[in-house]
Amino acid sequence: MHSLDQQVIDRALQWHQQGECVWLCTVLHSWGSAPRAPGALLVANQQGNFCGSLSGGCIEEDFLTRLQQGSFNAASQLVRYGDGGLATSTRLPCGGVLDVLIERLPPDAASLSHLQRLQQALAGGDRLRKQIVMGQAAQLETDTNRVPRALCYDHDSVSLSVGSVPTLLLAGYSAVAGECLRLALMLGMQAIVCEHREPFWQQLQENHSPQPHLRCISQHPARYLELHGATDQTAVICATHDPRVDDLALLEAMNTPAFYLGAMGSASNSRQRLARLRRIGELDETDLQRIHAPIGLPIGSKTPMEIALAIMADIVRVKNGR
Repeated sequence: MHSLDQQVIDRALQWHQQGECVWLCTVLHSWGSAPRAPGALLVANQQGNFCGSLSGGCIEEDFLTRLQQGSFNAASQLVRYGDGGLATSTRLPCGGVLDVLIERLPPDAASLSHLQRLQQALAGGDRLRKQIVMGQAAQLETDTNRVPRALCYDHDSVSLSVGSVPTLLLAGYSAVAGECLRLALMLGMQAIVCEHREPFWQQLQENHSPQPHLRCISQHPARYLELHGATDQTAVICATHDPRVDDLALLEAMNTPAFYLGAMGSASNSRQRLARLRRIGELDETDLQRIHAPIGLPIGSKTPMEIALAIMADIVRVKNGR
């Protein structure tokens, strides 16, 4: 199943191929209770048809009305909804504020190339960096940074990363891994669980029903990584406490551009793990610094859900370039 961002770009391409001009909107920042996160997309055409969301519904009507009245004719512009922004009879809840980038993409070859590159990036291709000088068309370049860079903008320019939906790869199943899986799916991530041990495979099957963004694979995670690798949009988590699973998976994950590698364990166990990996994998300090061990933010977590919350919060922190 395609993510909402992919659906937005697919619809934009469909309208473009029908000879229509499209407006691509990106949420840049939100304050208060504005319900859409930075990076959220919406595309609309001149007839007022749209795909995606900016606010969960409370400003789309105003935007589409203005669009049909002839607004937003610049190649790119920054618009604020809420206090100090566009006057609108529809208020964001609890005084929320949204900054939105609006790009006008005419039905020409440059727009087609732009949308096709976005489509490829969102489907798992090379991550892109979109650079915009306000009033001009966006420029796309391949983003070679292993860790996604933070979105940044001012009144004159915007710079943001465009890439596929992040993937959580769980190297083995455990109670903590199961809670990480639930949180990842709630966050809109894709999830892959590799589990070759029969008792834990049975637990995985019993606890998690099939769903579009989840793949369960009966295979040692190290073998899976050896065969398939991982993209720079992947976080690899080892939470089994079994070095025959965790250590081997980490050694294989080191050969990938995964943006996050982590292993669960106490400070003492983590030191021993890193020493083993240094010796067995002949890893240097730069390699070892990629591994988050102990894993997760230090929130005093004790239960599986609390530990999972600390892990997923740290993954989100790194994913967002913080």
